[in-house]
Amino acid sequence: MNLSRRNLMGLGVGAGGAVLLSACGDSGPNEKVTGGGQNAAPAATAYTGPNVTLAFWNGFTGGDGPFMKKLVDQFNTEHPNIKVTMNTYQWADYYQKTPAAVATGNGPDVGVMHVDHVSTNAARGVVLPLDDLAKALNFKAEDFSPPVWNAGVYNNVRYAIPLDVHPLGFFYNKAVMEKGGLDPEKPPTNNDEYQAALESMKAKGIQGDWVTPFEFTGSMQFQSLLWQFGGDLFDDQGTKALFAEQPGVQALTWMTDHVKNGFSPKNVAQDADIVALRNGKNAFNWNGIWTINTLKEDKNLEWGVAPLPQIGTQKAAWAGSHQFVQFKQKTKDDNKLTAGKVFINWISQHSIEWARGGQVPARAEIRNGAEFKALPEQAAIGTQIDYLHFLPPKPGIADVMATMVTAINEAVLGRKEPAKALSDGAAKANQLLEQNAKKYGS
Repeated sequence: MNLSRRNLMGLGVGAGGAVLLSACGDSGPNEKVTGGGQNAAPAATAYTGPNVTLAFWNGFTGGDGPFMKKLVDQFNTEHPNIKVTMNTYQWADYYQKTPAAVATGNGPDVGVMHVDHVSTNAARGVVLPLDDLAKALNFKAEDFSPPVWNAGVYNNVRYAIPLDVHPLGFFYNKAVMEKGGLDPEKPPTNNDEYQAALESMKAKGIQGDWVTPFEFTGSMQFQSLLWQFGGDLFDDQGTKALFAEQPGVQALTWMTDHVKNGFSPKNVAQDADIVALRNGKNAFNWNGIWTINTLKEDKNLEWGVAPLPQIGTQKAAWAGSHQFVQFKQKTKDDNKLTAGKVFINWISQHSIEWARGGQVPARAEIRNGAEFKALPEQAAIGTQIDYLHFLPPKPGIADVMATMVTAINEAVLGRKEPAKALSDGAAKANQLLEQNAKKYGS
């Protein structure tokens, strides 16, 4: 499993805390930046100012890094008056390092953040509004997809431009399915088919679907099921945890029943579920799109990927999103701000190359194009685009999610019944939500 992908949520937990306080600037999170004054609109697609160098930071330390480096090199070749230098860090280090660097005037000009970190950094004045860029390019929700487009807005101000989405998908081992008496070309699409498939494999001595108690990817599976059963993680204001209500209990019970009924081993270790699929020990695995390139390394592995089965009453899938941000400057530099916007727009326009690294482009015109559709695995997962779900844009939300992860761990490992585990987790989540409201302001 690509470690940089594992970091996308897990290493964010706890990283939204005290270090961000040092990034509070005198102009605050609602500072308006024009990025070129009267020339803002044309500057979004072209930069005609003096030579500038832009520091671009991200956490692409895994297999996706070379794809972004290739794009940066191409951009530099085509824009002789803009030089972009790319620095990569482990995501946990990135989220710790960046606010402190911005506070001291040594931060990057442009960066990428997971969408669940945007609001925290916006609240602390680390990142700048990007409404002007969206307006200059005439971007609308339908140019991306409403869920991912709206995810970059905090307090009615846009702080991020989506680069991609990386949803959960349904991976399956065709050889194991065949051994279990199933049609390897017809993975289950609903709960009845899913349960029948598990029973068929169990009759052949196969534990077909290993449930992991860890954030990767048990938490993501739980969230997908929660939304499929009609529930939600939090209320609309992000002030109260809802994941312990009946849909959450249904979702977690569905997972723990796999263990109780012998469809999954107990105590599945971190990443053991995907390792088992690669080694022919299980058939089904709910995992992220980043798994595509990992499985492609196994030349003899017969596998496929499909959208998540609809277990509940509606379609839904967990997703993360990498989003572009611009960082607050100690001394405002309109040339750098304008050049940064040109860079963001150019990468977005050329994101088919990024898709080859195992992503779904956020930009609809790229996602709907022939080149993306020629990537069958990414395209299959990408069909979920309009029913993906993201965390609410609330500062500190990544920290709150740790309480839910703990609840899933306790239930899947059999230490607590699902309802009790979720109830305890929601109580702790509500305490953190209240603390965050005071810490970051409403």
